[in-house]
Amino acid sequence: MSNIKFETIGNATIICYDKIPILVTDPWFKGTPYFGSWGLSHEIPAEQLEAIKSCEYVWISHGHQDHLMPDSIGALKKKKILLPDHRGSRIKNDIAEHGFDVYVLKDKEWVQLSENIRIMCLSDYNQDAILLIDINGRLIINMNDAPGLGWNHFVRETVKRYPVSFHLKLYAGYADMCNFYDEDGTHLRPLSKEASPFSWGQTICRDTEHLGAKYFIPFSSFHQMTRTDSAWLSDYLIAPSDYVDGFTSDRCKLLPAFVQYDCCKDIWLALEPEKIASNLKEPKECGDDWNEQLEKSDVEAANQYFKSIEHLHGFLDFINLKVGGQDNIIEFNKKGFDRGLTFEAPRTSLMASINYQVFDDILIGNFMKTTLHGKWSETPLYPDFSPYVAKYADNGKAKSEDELSAYFKDYKKRIGIKGVVDIFQQKIEKNSKNTFRSWVAEDSAVYQLTKKIYHSIR
Repeated sequence: MSNIKFETIGNATIICYDKIPILVTDPWFKGTPYFGSWGLSHEIPAEQLEAIKSCEYVWISHGHQDHLMPDSIGALKKKKILLPDHRGSRIKNDIAEHGFDVYVLKDKEWVQLSENIRIMCLSDYNQDAILLIDINGRLIINMNDAPGLGWNHFVRETVKRYPVSFHLKLYAGYADMCNFYDEDGTHLRPLSKEASPFSWGQTICRDTEHLGAKYFIPFSSFHQMTRTDSAWLSDYLIAPSDYVDGFTSDRCKLLPAFVQYDCCKDIWLALEPEKIASNLKEPKECGDDWNEQLEKSDVEAANQYFKSIEHLHGFLDFINLKVGGQDNIIEFNKKGFDRGLTFEAPRTSLMASINYQVFDDILIGNFMKTTLHGKWSETPLYPDFSPYVAKYADNGKAKSEDELSAYFKDYKKRIGIKGVVDIFQQKIEKNSKNTFRSWVAEDSAVYQLTKKIYHSIR
């Protein structure tokens, strides 16, 4: 192997070398995110761990703890922290207050980090980001958790200029927001891998072909559940072997999830980190007592938190915080209680998610039980709750209608007319799929044929 290379390891970590370690992305190597609910699925070998700690630059994609883990980033305090240009500057302000050396990367601008490594950042209105890494003329497309909102056309055009490119992105994994119940108390579990009418490999293969990349590397989905009250989700998590199923193409190839790639000789070597044994903790070991009730000041803080988000007033009738068996109702509409949410959670983690304005964290932990009252979309909490609370308000600091208007205007300006068309096309495709699914069973021959035709002309 040459000394110009990159490695993928951990959950969403890339290490780029130009003779020495230069850049590391989303380094989670220590700590258990989401109130102790997540742990890494594989060890980070000593060689790669030392390289992470030796890198001069650290890029953080977004604020979710499997990408920005306080215990891990705290060990890299002397590094140059590179951030997307997220509106609201939440991450920048938070970590700068703790003495970190922070640099914000403007969208669509190449930044040279070393003789053979340069990077370009693309931030989106969902407070996610894409990182393009040019390493000795090879292109890494680090999508991590980003859906590519507004940037798909730009990325495809960039890929065309590189003979060798790598697509890295989260797929499936049921990473967050799955612990839903209907009003009858039925647990709306995600579709199991065995019952799924499609394979992840087939979906990933077609997306990689559409992007124009030569390789796909499984990414950003390597964790395990570590709390007893969220362990139910373990059976639904995607494993590295699941990416192989259905991946067949003469235009792109699948590489191992943990890999070392030589960017001079264009050869690769599989890294084989040890799998970490499951070690479930009781909620009390994570600081949570399911019997503890909210105090009066907690209820007041929760009311202020949710009611400060103007969009919820026109969408929800109520939110019920059920804590320690006690209901605490937050009213948005006193005339009717048709559509609402019940969040049943332990006091400590619930109030931490509210007081620190990180409500996504408790949803992703999947121990909080969310009951849906009234009519909701096929994807619960979307599009009118989670983005407005966790993305635009918590991270983007846009709570009022005027603030939201300015927020979206800014991102539209960044992506331009082609980006707006990209987003519109994505929404049309998603809505069309949802409508079709409501009429045709996913396991039917008609559905499978239509899906095949759709991907062939996409």
